[in-house]
Amino acid sequence: MSLDQDIIMKSQENQKKYKYMKAALNEAKKAELAHEVPVGAVVVYHDQIIARAHNKREKDQTFYAHAEFLAMMKAAKKIGSWRLEDCEVYVTMEPCPMCAGAMIQSRIKSIYYGVSDTKAGVAKSITNLFELPFNHKVHVESGILAEESQTLLKEFFKKLREK
Repeated sequence: MSLDQDIIMKSQENQKKYKYMKAALNEAKKAELAHEVPVGAVVVYHDQIIARAHNKREKDQTFYAHAEFLAMMKAAKKIGSWRLEDCEVYVTMEPCPMCAGAMIQSRIKSIYYGVSDTKAGVAKSITNLFELPFNHKVHVESGILAEESQTLLKEFFKKLREK
């Protein structure tokens, strides 16, 4: 592959990542409107979004109602299998231990996330669960539209403190 072809391929790949992360950000905005922590996620299967979700912990009063967890549950239902090995998750914030564990257990191919979570993130912030010697390895990339994700979260928590 020539240098020009390599640059084009990387540019197309980045455009795809931004497109899917923008969809996750749209989900995060829905969470904010519902007075939930603004985190959103999409699951992509063969270059198609097959599931979307946003945080619903307060609405559902369930501990597992994180955006990526809900999106993965919808994706599994859509493809008819708990094995999500050809799926990619795009989520606006670094996953917690529960969600990272679910990604490993469901054999997610890749996770792309926006902003780090220094309080509960386990893709790099507190530890990296994905580097442990589990039977499945998940590809991880961070920082995609991180500024937009960070701004949503900061504004949400600022409004909460003002109340």
